[in-house]
Amino acid sequence: MNGLAILRGMQHYVGKVRTMRNEIRTQRFMNALPADIRKDIGWPDMYAERRSHSN
Repeated sequence: MNGLAILRGMQHYVGKVRTMRNEIRTQRFMNALPADIRKDIGWPDMYAERRSHSN
């Protein structure tokens, strides 16, 4: 395995970790909103539906 392949693998891994952290941060932010605002924007129902379609 050459250095470029290792670097690409690390970049992919770091990108996945960054995405997971951003999703967790977004979930915390959305859950901190008042219940009426969450209901108006469809949280968490719309999010759960999106996650089930992407897997």
